[in-house]
Amino acid sequence: MDTKQIQKLIDLLTEANGISEIEYSSWGLKIRVSKQSNGTIGVAHPTSNVGYAIASQASPAKPEEAAPISAHDKFHGIEFKSPMVGTFYRSPSPDADAFVKVGDHVTVGQTLCIIEAMKIMNEIEAEVSGVITDILVENSQPVEYNQPLFMIES
Repeated sequence: MDTKQIQKLIDLLTEANGISEIEYSSWGLKIRVSKQSNGTIGVAHPTSNVGYAIASQASPAKPEEAAPISAHDKFHGIEFKSPMVGTFYRSPSPDADAFVKVGDHVTVGQTLCIIEAMKIMNEIEAEVSGVITDILVENSQPVEYNQPLFMIES
């Protein structure tokens, strides 16, 4: 990947509202570009552990406040996180039952939800077996990469 392509990723991230990280991989090369809290853009090449901080045109971030305790902190189990950015759907269609509800026992490979990304409906499957203890996202809500979606107690 040349510097022009990396600069395009940086520009895309700088212009994007609500997106704090972009990861690109192709032919064994992996690049991660992320917004830092101080207003800079960081570029990392995870396979070589090389990182760069590049000043951006973004406005400086406000000082961070103490994070409130989230609702899922009270639950035990495994956070099941979103594998992609998109829109979260609990059921295959608006009039259908949800794939899972709190209290349901799920098995590896069972569909938990759908995440729509670029007009493609991606079925998201459980990677562990257990009981759904909490659903952390509302139906039709946008989700970020690595955002917790479910709590699963195994």
